[in-house]
Amino acid sequence: MDPKIKSMFLDEHAGDGAERFGVSLEDLTFVGGFQNFVYSYNRDELKYILRFTPSTLRTKEGVTAEIEWIRYLSENGLSVSIPVSSADGEDIHRIHGSTMDYYVTSFKHAPGQKIGYPECLGNPMLYEQCGRITGRLHELAKLYKPTAKRHTWEFNEYLKRAKDYLPSELLHALDVLKAHLACLPITAENFGLIHGDINVGNFTIDELGQITLFDFDECQYSWYVEDIAIQLYYLLYVFGEDSKSERKVQYELFIKHFERGYTEEGRQMPDGWKEQLELFLRLREIIVVVGMHRSWDLSQPNDWTRDFLQDSRMRIMKGISLIDEF
Repeated sequence: MDPKIKSMFLDEHAGDGAERFGVSLEDLTFVGGFQNFVYSYNRDELKYILRFTPSTLRTKEGVTAEIEWIRYLSENGLSVSIPVSSADGEDIHRIHGSTMDYYVTSFKHAPGQKIGYPECLGNPMLYEQCGRITGRLHELAKLYKPTAKRHTWEFNEYLKRAKDYLPSELLHALDVLKAHLACLPITAENFGLIHGDINVGNFTIDELGQITLFDFDECQYSWYVEDIAIQLYYLLYVFGEDSKSERKVQYELFIKHFERGYTEEGRQMPDGWKEQLELFLRLREIIVVVGMHRSWDLSQPNDWTRDFLQDSRMRIMKGISLIDEF
């Protein structure tokens, strides 16, 4: 979270938003969030999420498009955290602040449990499930006819803010990468509305192994390969430069089982996906570095953070990804 925005969000904003959804400030438990202010609350013995999105981050149309997209996925059988309406029957309310406004929305809490590190590593059943739900999401995206429009990949908020956090040499590398991406073919079969941030922090798994996706705040129009690369990135980035062999094993295991799940029921992987993975891994690395500089205090980084940023800087400047050396 941008420290400036964080300092502007007050209890009165949270209380106002809570009231719209039939609860009080005292009912809220702060959960966190990188770009939004996220709370949980209970009502009628059920658990919900209350999210406040700064108006500097999203437009009303953008939030409307996100809600519409989630409802469409749910209505077509995908397991997602469903939006819930306010006491007035509205999906979105605008909360007015002295310096900026906030859009408040609410969602049913996803059933099941999160799976973190290291449990998510070397887990073929999980990777197959990830492939299955991603493939189904992309299949539905190809049929989707929205009434409200989300932004395209080049207007990703992290990329827009990169100039505020990255030195000139990394910005140049980003410009080169964006030019390369802009040359990729765009067809109905390889480009559409994606989740934009599938990772173990944004889904739960129930006792039957079913995944429920949530946090669609990063949904955008992009190549479907980006949704795959993001998942792979967060399974590989935890391995440092001295663990390349483990990284390779993880990569090969993920590719094998993710593809098996994705291609169930006759679905096809996106054209050229394996060749394009390294491009989108590089893009995700830049986004992660921007996010770390924006949201973390890096004045005294721990050993892992320092080494990671050093390795990332090298890869970004050289135009290589986490899998280029396999």
